[in-house]
Amino acid sequence: MTWNSTMSSGYSSLEEDSEEYFFTARTSFFKKPSGKVTAESKDVEKDRRLRTEFSREEIRQKIELYNSMTKDHLKMTLGHTGVYTGFIKVQMDLRRPVTVRGGQRVAGGAVGQEAFYLPRGVTNTLHVSSNNTVKQVIVALLNKFTVADNPAKYALYKRYRREEQVYVCKLADGEQPLFLRLVAGPNDDTLSFVLREQQTGEVMWDAFSIPELRNFLRILDKEEEEQREAVIRRYDNYRQRLQEALREVRGPS
Repeated sequence: MTWNSTMSSGYSSLEEDSEEYFFTARTSFFKKPSGKVTAESKDVEKDRRLRTEFSREEIRQKIELYNSMTKDHLKMTLGHTGVYTGFIKVQMDLRRPVTVRGGQRVAGGAVGQEAFYLPRGVTNTLHVSSNNTVKQVIVALLNKFTVADNPAKYALYKRYRREEQVYVCKLADGEQPLFLRLVAGPNDDTLSFVLREQQTGEVMWDAFSIPELRNFLRILDKEEEEQREAVIRRYDNYRQRLQEALREVRGPS
């Protein structure tokens, strides 16, 4: 089953979102990363220093420069409190099915859930503030698609170009995507955001809900049946070729 791509048009706003999150499973089902210092952690620390070093006047100047360079009218606005708002685009790159809240109600009045494959490569536009974090952006994207999965199963990555090479780096939950967008400028070739499944650690299956596990089983059963039919077809073809070869060797009876 696939998600209707027409559902991904438009943009969402995070300015009035609640800061409370309700998860369907434990958030710590991936192993903690090692304490090694990586290039990713260095980039995060560099961005954090930049945020503290920029004055309000420097932010204002950067916003003016950003707005003068943007070509899609998705401009940033600086508020009187120093908080600025703007837009970020996030590409969906999910390889596994997601659990989506359906419109039909099941026994007991609960809303039913189904497993869907979201179309890969679809880009969503979110209206965010400079205070919004990566974690909030992930929650907003999942809410936009009515995804019932635990937000901790997903991660936001930044894809950027450096010396003609393209790199992909996972962002920490506390990072602020709009600040990264402001520093990089409006060009998506310089910096873009991608939503993916978590890639580190081992999955703890007890972190998934019963409906999610049942959906996985249904998908596995379907894939198993497809593989079984493919094997049967392949050996049927082998058998047919062998029988034809035997008839040619024996000649007409």
